Amino acid sequence: MSPKPRQIVVTSALPYANGPIHIGHMLEYVQTDIWVRFQKLRGHECIYVCADDAHGTPIMLRAQAEGISPEALIERMHKEHLQDFTDFGVAFDNYYSTHSAENRHFAETIYTRLRDAGHIRTRVIKQAYDPKAEMFLPDRFIKGECPNCGAGDQYGDNCENCGATYAPTDLKNPISVVSGETPIEKDSEQYFFKLEDFEDMLKSWTRAGHIQTEIANKMDEWLDEGLKDWDISRNAPYWGFEIPDAPGKYFYVWLDAPIGYMASFKHWCTRSGHDFDTYWNEDSVTELYHFIGKDIARFHTLFWPAMLHGAGYRKPSAVYCHGFLTVDGQKMSKSRGTFIMARTYLDHLNPEYLRYYFAAKLGPGVDDIDLSLEDFSARVNSDLVGKLVNIASRCAGFINKRFDGNLGATLSSDSLNQQYLETAETIATYYEKREFGKAMRDIMALADKVNQYIDEKQPWVVIKDEARSSEVQDICTIGLNCFRQLVIFLKPVLPNLAAKAEEFLNVANLTWADLDNNLLDHSINRFNPLMTRIEPASIERMIETTREDLIAEQKIQQGPQDPTFEAIAPQIDYDDFARMDLRVALIVEARRVEKSDKLLQLTLDIGGETRNVFAGLSNAYRPEDLEGKLTIMVANLAPRKMRFGISQGMVLAAGGGETDLFILHPDTGAKPGMRVS
Repeated sequence: MSPKPRQIVVTSALPYANGPIHIGHMLEYVQTDIWVRFQKLRGHECIYVCADDAHGTPIMLRAQAEGISPEALIERMHKEHLQDFTDFGVAFDNYYSTHSAENRHFAETIYTRLRDAGHIRTRVIKQAYDPKAEMFLPDRFIKGECPNCGAGDQYGDNCENCGATYAPTDLKNPISVVSGETPIEKDSEQYFFKLEDFEDMLKSWTRAGHIQTEIANKMDEWLDEGLKDWDISRNAPYWGFEIPDAPGKYFYVWLDAPIGYMASFKHWCTRSGHDFDTYWNEDSVTELYHFIGKDIARFHTLFWPAMLHGAGYRKPSAVYCHGFLTVDGQKMSKSRGTFIMARTYLDHLNPEYLRYYFAAKLGPGVDDIDLSLEDFSARVNSDLVGKLVNIASRCAGFINKRFDGNLGATLSSDSLNQQYLETAETIATYYEKREFGKAMRDIMALADKVNQYIDEKQPWVVIKDEARSSEVQDICTIGLNCFRQLVIFLKPVLPNLAAKAEEFLNVANLTWADLDNNLLDHSINRFNPLMTRIEPASIERMIETTREDLIAEQKIQQGPQDPTFEAIAPQIDYDDFARMDLRVALIVEARRVEKSDKLLQLTLDIGGETRNVFAGLSNAYRPEDLEGKLTIMVANLAPRKMRFGISQGMVLAAGGGETDLFILHPDTGAKPGMRVS
């Protein structure tokens, strides 16, 4: 059933080593891992490598803020990242670091080959310089007003408001993120990669099916404008590799970051005894695929193939871009508690819930993916628990109790199993083309069929007739063989559930080739629940923890501060603030919420209307001390469904911790319903 084995190398973008992994990152790694696991399930050699992106100014500055060396920071982050990925079921064949001997070797090799071939030049340019910090400023360490649209608080390389790109020196009213000083311009000799030398090659390569149509169209804009030199050097102090024969100059992080794919693969080759050149020489017949976010497409579809081509290495077979993750239809939000760290998610929920939900939403394009928390619970509970696991649960009980754990020796009909086999190649094609959502749809349609079959046969009724007991064994044998096929289909998405199912079915490691190998006259083990339902309380606790996590993370990124200082949230526009409707509210009733350590349930009178609001005040106030007091509430906040009910607003409070909070009171003379402005 499987085609001739292929030799495939797969990578995901390198996570940056200055902070933790969040679920937005996980979208990419889960997508890649599913595709890799599918290839291995089909019998192909598929090597999945990745690494921490461990160089650049942000890492140097964070290490300074924590009072540790950059080496100590990247070593800690490497362990944390790998643990998060492992616990999410992401199975790298090698996970490495760009701060490695292999990465230095390939960075220097590629640079010197490009230099010797005439593709590198130097010239003196003006660069932003922080006179207080005494350092040249990377693009992202300068902020100011966009020279195109005038939007404030924009980085030194592009505007997030209008999308314009520009040089840091073009910013209006720039400031240094490092010190707050106004940068000055200072001459500096820098090294440039002559990207225009590869314009014809790139025009051909980007239109030869190696990248998605949407990305190719975007790259055409760059190619039509004419490619410009790419600045590949940075001045000291800079955390990275020094450029050969250029003292005080360092490789820009975006030069050595994608080279990390090669370095990690070389490290795998050394450990496994494989030949690196077989996979990376320019005439290699193996396959190479990069999975990345659409925001870094330019580096991977213009700069990276040009570097490889110029240095005599093979180019990618394809670069697959994906969109961003939104939560409940909006960007991940720190204030709403939806900027969820991977570890926080893992502390509260089964990682395979999210793996399945991502798979159900993913396609081959670059559209953003929305994580609707309500839909997330409903879909996982319905599909995985209500459909998939339910098949095994329903059938195993009869087989274990009445037939001593033995499946039937024959099947009265294999029509259902044949329907699964007829759908198998369609599902395989969907996996191959990254149409995961379509694959999940077809798989769950097959699960519906076997559940319908069991409902129609009613084994719980038939078992009451002793003379027909063999029919029950047959029904359940058919059901469990369908379940086994579903497990194979879903194994790339749900590896942990698949392992539990293999133990329950008493079978070895299932592969795609096992789809038509029915289990007959076979003994199964006792059934234990393979997956439980998502409870709303788990999601609520995760969101509460997320808010606490982000306050701590912001403090680290802000650097050493007064211990009473609370990290400032990102700036908002006046229009955003003006949309808040702040009202005086009378606390009519306050009571503790059972099974919650923090929440009080408040009944608020806002002048002819009462609102129910949950507030995390129980560690600071006794309920009886709040009743009869006036406070200020956000009256036009969208209602929020919580485990304990609907919260219809938010009261304003301040303080440095859980026990020293104080709610904000209006001046004497204020009345319920009065608007605060």
